[in-house]
Amino acid sequence: MINKSYNFGDILLAEVQYTDTFEIKTRPVLVLFEDFGNVVVAGITSNPKMKGILLSKKDGAVRDSVIKLNYIFTISEQMIKKYIFKVSEEKKRIVKDEIIERLN
Repeated sequence: MINKSYNFGDILLAEVQYTDTFEIKTRPVLVLFEDFGNVVVAGITSNPKMKGILLSKKDGAVRDSVIKLNYIFTISEQMIKKYIFKVSEEKKRIVKDEIIERLN
């Protein structure tokens, strides 16, 4: 999916490298912003025990999941496999507020 513009709130499937094992798996991510082919994303997990922002089936997720704002990283466009959906304006506001809270 090269040469597409990715925007805050897009949910994508992308190749993600895990920091503890260096294993690469295809996982969902939330786009925070894109700049010059680098896409800054937050990881998403379906593990309900993880802390983060709920992303439910009602939001468009395949299964109830959690946006992990403690797992933010940069991927290249080449690592993106598929666009899935865009979160609501309300969910984007919740993400922004939480990021701002953590930066303060």
